[in-house]
Parts: sequence; structure tokens; C-alpha cells
Amino acid sequence: MGILTEIKDAVVRGRVDIKSPYPPEMAGKPGVVELVEQALEEKMDISMVLKEGLVSGMEVVGDKFSSGEYFLPDMLMSAQAMKAGMSILDPHLRGKSIQKLGKVVIGTVKGDMHDIGKNLVAVILEGGGFEVIDLGIDVSAEAFLSNAEEHPGSVIGMSALLTTTRESMRASVELLREKGLSNKIIVGGAVVTQAFADEIGADAFTKDAAKAVPLVKGLLGIAS
Repeated sequence: MGILTEIKDAVVRGRVDIKSPYPPEMAGKPGVVELVEQALEEKMDISMVLKEGLVSGMEVVGDKFSSGEYFLPDMLMSAQAMKAGMSILDPHLRGKSIQKLGKVVIGTVKGDMHDIGKNLVAVILEGGGFEVIDLGIDVSAEAFLSNAEEHPGSVIGMSALLTTTRESMRASVELLREKGLSNKIIVGGAVVTQAFADEIGADAFTKDAAKAVPLVKGLLGIAS
């Protein structure tokens, strides 16, 4: 098994590093951290480590989640493993001209402090080849607007997990529309439905984090 396949497998199985207790059957075996470090020591191409190892692994995880083989805890573990690998690659990627598919500005709307789902989507999009600007939690409509203006052509992602904060999402979408911005808007979260997304004028909705990459590609007209 080559090092890239090992990285991919470690991401799929949610193996962060050699000290991780998960999955128990891999006790004592290296995780994404050690494998990515090994790949760098072997002078492997950075873009190959990213695409054939980390990104390829998350694509498998997304497929498993969509098919019902994986559940949210499995996906979170894999996302954590991929994020650990990305943190190691990041200093090396800064000096590389790796083409990004597009830019996504993402955040949890005003009044909502939940971020697990939003963080998962951000990691998956980053692994899928997008540049992600994470605004965090409790993001005001004005903050979404200023970032949309600063990053023309970017997709704006909004998350809400409380019934009371759906109105914040509505206000954020309406402000972008009132200002005439052309940014595509994708919404999601436990309390968001397709009907609500249509009602507030969002361009797309998903309740499945694994579908974020193909959905954003579709919004930007990128072939899968």
C-alpha cells in the first residue's frame, strides 16, 4: 500500500494520529498526521498528497455518508483527521499555486452559537478544492454583506440550528438581495427546509453535509 493510499484510508477511518483511540482496531498504527509528515519527508508532491490522499479520502466518506453506511459521528471523525492533515500541509501549500475551484464564505447566522454542522461543511468544502472563508458563529447580516462585497463571485453559506434564528437567516438573505449582489446563497441547518429556503430566496439548500461539494459546484457551473 502506497503512502497516498494509506493517507486516504486513515481519513476514511477517522484516524487522526498514532495516539488516537479511534478506531480501536488501529491501535498503535500511524494516523493522518504521521503519514502526511512521512509523505513530506519523502519529498512527495504537495498537491498529490492533498488531492490523492486527503481529498480522495473525504470523497469516499461523503459517499459512505450519503449511502447510509456512515453516520454523523463517523463523518466528524474523518473531518477531524483531514483537518489535522491540512494543518500540516498548510505552510507548504502557501508557497504553491494550487488552483482553487472557487470561494465560499460560510457562517452561522446572528444569534446562533452552534458550529458543528457549519464546521463540517467548511472542512468538506475545503477538502473538495474550495477556498473557504469561515466567519464563525453569530454572524450578522451586515457581516455576510461586507464579505460578499469583498469576495465577488463567492458562494455565501448560512447555517441556522435554532427556530428563533431562522429570521436572522431571512434578514441576511434579504439584505444581500436588496443590495443587488449576484453571489449565490446556500442555506442549511437543523431547522431549515427546502420550503423555507425557497421562501427567503436562497439559491440552494441541503441537509446533507456530504452533498455540499457537488451542490456548490452546481451553483458555480463547475462540472463534477
